[in-house]
Amino acid sequence: MSIVIVGGDYLGNIEKNLYAMGVKELTHISGRKPIDRNKIKIPQSTSFILVLTDYINHCTAQNVKCIAKSKSIPMVFAKRSWSSVEEKIKQLETSGPSALKA
Repeated sequence: MSIVIVGGDYLGNIEKNLYAMGVKELTHISGRKPIDRNKIKIPQSTSFILVLTDYINHCTAQNVKCIAKSKSIPMVFAKRSWSSVEEKIKQLETSGPSALKA
């Protein structure tokens, strides 16, 4: 599984826990730099996009949402805490077998 995380300067335990859940490739975009906000590149092989809502501005969130929609990539919006991220990922997994590409 390959994911993109948008938002948050420091991922802390989130990164380690995602790898433990079976994530093979993780791309992190902080969204703080102006180039991050306007030229976001999401690989087509991405299983889902995780947006950390308490560390991202509205413009960046909208840009990511448009890109994800155009590529039909599921999105997860969560606070930057492992319990919130884990809960949202489990909701995405139970929403359907095709929601996540292994």
